Amino acid sequence: MDSRLMKAVQYSKYGGGTEALKLVHIPIPTPKKGELLVKLEAASLNPFDCKCQQGKFRPIYPSGLPCTPATDIAGEIVEIGPDVKNFKASDKIVSFLRMKNGGDLAEYALVLANMTVKRPIEVSAEDGASLPMTALTALQAIRDSAGIKLDGSGKEINVLVTAASGGVGHYAVQIAKLGGAHVTATCGARNMNLVMGLGADEVLDYKTVQGAALKSPSGRKYDVVIHCANNIPWSTFKPNLSPSSKVIGLTPNLTSLSISFVHKVTLAKQQLVPYFIASIQEDLSLLVDLAKEGKLETHIDSKHPLEKVEDAWTKMSERHATGKIVVTFCN
Repeated sequence: MDSRLMKAVQYSKYGGGTEALKLVHIPIPTPKKGELLVKLEAASLNPFDCKCQQGKFRPIYPSGLPCTPATDIAGEIVEIGPDVKNFKASDKIVSFLRMKNGGDLAEYALVLANMTVKRPIEVSAEDGASLPMTALTALQAIRDSAGIKLDGSGKEINVLVTAASGGVGHYAVQIAKLGGAHVTATCGARNMNLVMGLGADEVLDYKTVQGAALKSPSGRKYDVVIHCANNIPWSTFKPNLSPSSKVIGLTPNLTSLSISFVHKVTLAKQQLVPYFIASIQEDLSLLVDLAKEGKLETHIDSKHPLEKVEDAWTKMSERHATGKIVVTFCN
């Protein structure tokens, strides 16, 4: 199989936007210990992918050049590496590739068995490929960082989700509602009906005075903020928070990390908490089950074939997508 070639999209330098993306032919890899070779049906893009190409995380992400980017896939197993159990060729799967080297913008990808789950027929390839990074982030931020029980057994918590029509945000609204939270959400005017349909109790247009100030229409103070947006200062959050509250920052930067450190060492009751994803197979399986049961909906902004990945990349880099951007593969 190594002698055969596959189509892939790669970049060989940092920066350059879509012009740096090249459609190339490279060898189909062979799975090693603990790995699976998957023929892709769909992949999804995340802002993380564009930031990697811009060089914002080098030299950690990607681990080297040329890079075949992106991490979230759905497809069919075609070959099993040594010491892999519980999977077989022809299994339909969802997987989260290693962030350090990605690899999902290709016809075939190597995935770790312990970061892969089986995909039932009720979950489409496009929906499955949309889940790994964004839905995992929403789940872990709400359940683990915020401490909201998904069975709704805890007390009602007032939650604010910023950028609620985006990839993480539209999952966060739904998962918070599964936990019995009262959800206030921010988004653009064109997406307010969508976000309300996902379960939000209150929706703010972030371009209005009230929306920019994050003020709940019902006057509620937020116990938890799932902060998916960029460039909202701590001073905007503070007057809207309950006495003991957490703002969970999903896009941490040096400023937010500094504020978080101060809050931690001073034992502040209102805290900015940075979040970093933990790729856990059990959680990915939970998300696939929720999608199968119709409890977690994926909104797909647009679909693009691999040969036109530049369109998908441009749309993602503009950061105005509603839900997820998906790359499709002809099989």
